[in-house]
Amino acid sequence: MSQCPYFEKRHLLFKNKPIEEKDDASQAGVNKASKGGIIYGDYLQLGKITSAQVLQSELKGNKIHDEHLFIVTHQAYELWFKQILFELDSVREMFVSGHVRDERNMLKVNTRIHRIVMIFRLLVEQFAVLETMTALDFFDFREYLSPASGFQSLQFRLLENKIGVPDNMRVPYNRRHYRDNFKGHDSEMLLETEQEPTLLKLVEEWLERTPGLEEDGFNFWARLKVNIFDGLNLEEKKIEKMPESEEKDELMAELVKQRELFTSLFDEKRHDHLVTKGERRLSYKALQGALMIYFYREEPRFQVPFQLLTSLMDIDTLMTKWRCKYYTVSGTFCIYRDSNRVFEFT
Repeated sequence: MSQCPYFEKRHLLFKNKPIEEKDDASQAGVNKASKGGIIYGDYLQLGKITSAQVLQSELKGNKIHDEHLFIVTHQAYELWFKQILFELDSVREMFVSGHVRDERNMLKVNTRIHRIVMIFRLLVEQFAVLETMTALDFFDFREYLSPASGFQSLQFRLLENKIGVPDNMRVPYNRRHYRDNFKGHDSEMLLETEQEPTLLKLVEEWLERTPGLEEDGFNFWARLKVNIFDGLNLEEKKIEKMPESEEKDELMAELVKQRELFTSLFDEKRHDHLVTKGERRLSYKALQGALMIYFYREEPRFQVPFQLLTSLMDIDTLMTKWRCKYYTVSGTFCIYRDSNRVFEFT
């Protein structure tokens, strides 16, 4: 041991101090807590959390074992919703305050948005635990929960509002506007978030400032249009040279569809019309910015913005998966609607 340089230095450093001092120091945190500092259970308020599982079936004199799992799972969901809202509010604040204009702050935005992605992945995976309870197990205690429903989750409705789910794309609950199912302060909170700048709107304004879209500068959009339609024209000439066949007709029909798609993409009026119908969500200029970031994602300047856009689309996909999974596990039928996607760029 005497030949070890680290041991030599350590020995010299502590040679005048008793070994017992090191052992005492390792207990400093414990000793401090015992003298009035906070302890683990108090810090996390575990007394409140672990006593918050009140089984309605037990109160009615017919305790159903699986109701405990049902309560804990949904309480866990609500805690994670709280964390998502916490991260989302901080990100929106950075956009509103203009801090994102300093590219150094984009790392914070990316980190917090990525954290939301990871939480949503956890929320989707958490259904595996809930699915250890069968539908019949659930119906054993479902009668005791009426009229409670997951549709009444205030935090999830706040989350939808802050992300940017528009009012006209919401599914009514019991044939009523979603906000009519909440009263008092809860209803006021929902109305307030409807009037706040959504994450989608803030991202849209950020995309509209993407460098390189100026007509008197690099003019990415004009270059992209020329390249795409030149490529389509070359492809059309190749197909026209093919002998008449069923394959030629299929290729030509597919080419016509592609040309129609790109024509609508580069036609601002048609794009705006699709926005009013809810088929596209971003402004024309924001769409240009998103596509520029995508095409030049390997450039250092656009790597972080590309990661942000990817994470936003991940959130969109995971929210849809969570909805479908929740409705399926709850025994209801889930209809996937493309129009409900929040961060759809095309």
